[in-house]
Amino acid sequence: MMRSLFSGVSGLRIHQTRMDVIANNIANVNTVGYKSSRVTFAEIFNQKVSGASGPNDATGRGGVNPMQIGLGASVASIDKIMTPGAFQRTANPLDMVAVGDGVFVVNDATGTHFTRAGNFSEDLQGNLSMNGMRLMGWEAAIDPATGLYAVEKRAVTPVNVGGAGKAYANPEPTTIIDMAGNINRQEDPVVNKTMSFFDSVGNKYLMDVTLTYDAANTNPANSLWHVTFPNSVIYANEDRTRPIAINAPAPFDITFDTNGMITAIGGTAADPTVPASFMAQITVAPAVKLDPAATLGDGTGVLGVNFMDLHQFVNDRTTAIATNRNGSAPGSLTGLNVGPDGKITGMYSNGAQRLLAQIPLAQFANANGLEKSGNNLFRATPNSGTFDGIGLEGNLQSGVLEMSNVDLSAEFTDMITTQRGFQANSRVITTSDDMLTELVNLRR
Repeated sequence: MMRSLFSGVSGLRIHQTRMDVIANNIANVNTVGYKSSRVTFAEIFNQKVSGASGPNDATGRGGVNPMQIGLGASVASIDKIMTPGAFQRTANPLDMVAVGDGVFVVNDATGTHFTRAGNFSEDLQGNLSMNGMRLMGWEAAIDPATGLYAVEKRAVTPVNVGGAGKAYANPEPTTIIDMAGNINRQEDPVVNKTMSFFDSVGNKYLMDVTLTYDAANTNPANSLWHVTFPNSVIYANEDRTRPIAINAPAPFDITFDTNGMITAIGGTAADPTVPASFMAQITVAPAVKLDPAATLGDGTGVLGVNFMDLHQFVNDRTTAIATNRNGSAPGSLTGLNVGPDGKITGMYSNGAQRLLAQIPLAQFANANGLEKSGNNLFRATPNSGTFDGIGLEGNLQSGVLEMSNVDLSAEFTDMITTQRGFQANSRVITTSDDMLTELVNLRR
């Protein structure tokens, strides 16, 4: 009877532990990235009443199985269920899901931790963090070989997207203007167009160009247009109240064939296979020093105008010319985009885009061996494997969050069976107590 009491007590304890785990799962049913747990039981010990014996032909006796009395149960394991939870769309680019079994790497003064929760935000210094834990990743830097921003897969550092050098995009001077569209010599024999461009410090300028059809040209094989730049000035503002004199760009001619395609620029034959042959080099160096000091064009005052996409189709009754250019004014950071590979691209008000950082993921040989440390965090243990300090390029989804993987229907079912198990074990205790009472009453 004492054995049954002890077995009943052990049953109460383990079912209470199971109920504690179930209660915690249900409490975290809406916790971002939460991984549910389950409890498994095992026998504690079995007291041997008699051992086993094999059959004996000499005595004619058969074998006898061992006889044992169990002494209760214990908690065998509390396992984490690392299956992914459902995804919730948020449209916030800093909300992220690690697709697969990878985990985000975060850090603070207590050390390196890991999480499946991807609800990150930007702090005052431009760092990405979750509950105060800084997200770790690879910073972008200019590749000397290409001159472009790239990431090096090195030891992770805090991901910063809005700090010094990232909140603004530097201006870029305009070196090429593309002129494209159609000119109609019958409807518009004189075409006036304004081109805009930027200097090396981001100031915007306007420059007028005029294309005039040469009606006196008698060559039936082509049409001739004269290109001039009126007034030999550029304007440093939109309302044209700040003209700046420039060394007058030399006028030149462009020639179209009977198919409406350019055949020559400035007397040089245009070769469609050589884009440079469609380029007119225009001098826009100012006659006076710019204030603030800046350079125009390629740094020497030369600006390229590309006529490759300019045509003369007279059956098109309209004249429509568009200009595009490289270069830009300074820009401020207006938004972020996180790609499937974890690369964070900054988008700036001047239209520029720049790679800022990349978010790697940590992967463990045994993710179930990670230890929960609160606040949706895990830490590595001797049975989970180690983090190499660098991480791997993973698969991310931006604008969504991974929710809890708690299955409420399963939890409620487990809660019922756990309550019944607890109830049954309590009956064992009360029944054993009744039996002890009867034993004590034998002396009456």
